[in-house]
Amino acid sequence: MDPEELEFIGERVSIGIIPNFNFDAIHLIAGTVGPFKAGLPLHIPLWLAIHLRKQQKCRIVPPSWMDRDILEDKKEEEKRVPNFTSMPCDQYMIVSKLLFSCASEDIPSIEEIKTFIKDIYDIRQAKLRTAIDSLFIGKKQLDGTTQVSFTNLTMFEIHTVRSFLPYASDLIARLERVCQQHTSNTNDTVHSNSFFSSSSGY
Repeated sequence: MDPEELEFIGERVSIGIIPNFNFDAIHLIAGTVGPFKAGLPLHIPLWLAIHLRKQQKCRIVPPSWMDRDILEDKKEEEKRVPNFTSMPCDQYMIVSKLLFSCASEDIPSIEEIKTFIKDIYDIRQAKLRTAIDSLFIGKKQLDGTTQVSFTNLTMFEIHTVRSFLPYASDLIARLERVCQQHTSNTNDTVHSNSFFSSSSGY
């Protein structure tokens, strides 16, 4: 999946706005939004909210999870728990990026919010790298004791390793076949040498 497709999916998230205009309901393929009443909040798709915000026709209401205290608690939980925790929004990175770029004035304490989101993402990426290391090390050892959980990963986080994992798995499989072939050839050579050595004693 391309980054553009990920952004397209993220733009479908519903978000609150406070319009400064009046307009009838709009009937879209995904459903009806509106009617728009100046000063009355409502929820609409993020892509539409961004479009209206760029035209200065609304103020975007940040999602409830985009709060300093909530993100601080989530960061501490992510540091404390060894596995991936459930994120308050599956599209948190994409939504954050879009809102930071078009509605930074609508987000209180935006610099702190940016820092917390980046810290959470970095912690989860470190966990992901550790999980991948454990996965391949476990496969190499073939001891059957390695347990790796990718539960609660978001689509964006999966995308960061999606191209790497199949390549790495294929490379390890090829290396294992080469090692097995080399071991088999070595055993055949040892067996042949043993046969000739025993034959020379007659």
